[in-house]
Amino acid sequence: MDRFSELREAGENSNYGNCASKSEAGFVRIIWVDTSGQCRCRAVPSKRFHDFVKKNGVGLSVASMGMTSFTDAPAAETHLTGVGEIRLIPDLSTQKKIPWTDLEEMVLADMQIKPGESWEYCPREALRRVLKVLKEEFELEISAGFEKEFYLLREREGEWVPFDSSPYCSTSALDAASPLLHEIVSALQSLGVQVEQFHAEVGKGQYELALGHTSCVRAADNMVFTREVIKAVSRKHGLLATFLPKYALDDIGSGSHVHLSLWRNGVNVFMGGSGASRHGMSEVGEEFMAGVLQHLPALLAFTAPVPNSYDRLQPDTWSGAYQCWGKENREATLRTACPPGIPEGVVSNFEIKAFDGCANPYLGLASIVAAGIDGLRNHLTLPHPIDKNPSSLDGKIKRLPKSLSESLESLQKDEIFEDLIGEKLMVAVKGVRKAEIEFYSKNKGGHKELIHRY
Repeated sequence: MDRFSELREAGENSNYGNCASKSEAGFVRIIWVDTSGQCRCRAVPSKRFHDFVKKNGVGLSVASMGMTSFTDAPAAETHLTGVGEIRLIPDLSTQKKIPWTDLEEMVLADMQIKPGESWEYCPREALRRVLKVLKEEFELEISAGFEKEFYLLREREGEWVPFDSSPYCSTSALDAASPLLHEIVSALQSLGVQVEQFHAEVGKGQYELALGHTSCVRAADNMVFTREVIKAVSRKHGLLATFLPKYALDDIGSGSHVHLSLWRNGVNVFMGGSGASRHGMSEVGEEFMAGVLQHLPALLAFTAPVPNSYDRLQPDTWSGAYQCWGKENREATLRTACPPGIPEGVVSNFEIKAFDGCANPYLGLASIVAAGIDGLRNHLTLPHPIDKNPSSLDGKIKRLPKSLSESLESLQKDEIFEDLIGEKLMVAVKGVRKAEIEFYSKNKGGHKELIHRY
């Protein structure tokens, strides 16, 4: 009997179609995020997942971590090709019932050479590595929470246009999207993702969801689930959701701002207390944040990873175009926050605004933690906060890189990321970014197609 006949007979003789459990009659999506920040998946029947895949994983070409935003092929300078294979090993703690479709589940995957042996290009493992350094050297852990901005588009005469034109924080904008937003929030809650609030943003058809803070890896996981939910539920309603940093060059951009705090033994030690610095934060909080501020030009290659990202990072757009920090200053790239319930004069966390929806959330957070570790190791201090719009200060505040090529140049000179994130993974990151620069410099309108990828 040939192999095809064996497989056919096995299928005919199995009780797969008579399984009592609905989950066994469906599929499991195994999800990963590549170097270009795109969510991808492989799907397997539930029975095979439970019998084999959850222990052994599925095969994946190493080329998958070298792919770019403009083509599903590896960039040459990543040195990742069609030769070689790794395993996608499901992290069963992330396995979830998909709320927008019947009979399917999804699970996030780690990349391993073989079960139990991590692949050094794995983004989730890269984040775990830097978090381990932070824990072992400083007994610190990080809590993170994202604010996710996106546009809702509808197709009209062959073009994708905003589905609504209501103004910022208007009730009419919520009315227009109410059924969809109810379904999105309900789906996220079913996945264990806390939604703290949401509102209509400044752009036409633009919205923002603020997610609750949680452990760093879980915050990145939640970002993946949030992307999947918003995209899928919008599609069900006949709309296209996009997280592209600058969907319309004449409208406001979309970011994925992240709020961070430092914790030790269950206590927020970013906050100032008896040993507070003059900025309302602790000494370790200031040192960590100072490291992030110092390394921002290179860090953008992770958090603002496509040329279109820099169309968003413009002065006077609340996106953080300058290398500075401020107290409740939404034009500063780094903003210390004192949310409701926090004593006056004390800050509980800081926000990074120069983080967008094209970023791989694991690599973005890993780069931030790496920069913070350098600040702690070298006891860096913050300059005075900027309490005005930096664009009004006559060029006294340094602009962040105005292009991906400038950010990549800064990354090439900054050695801390290679040391903490990993040499080979950094080669892949730089290779993808260089390919992005070359392609979009020759294809000026190429970013318009990215609404279908991000």
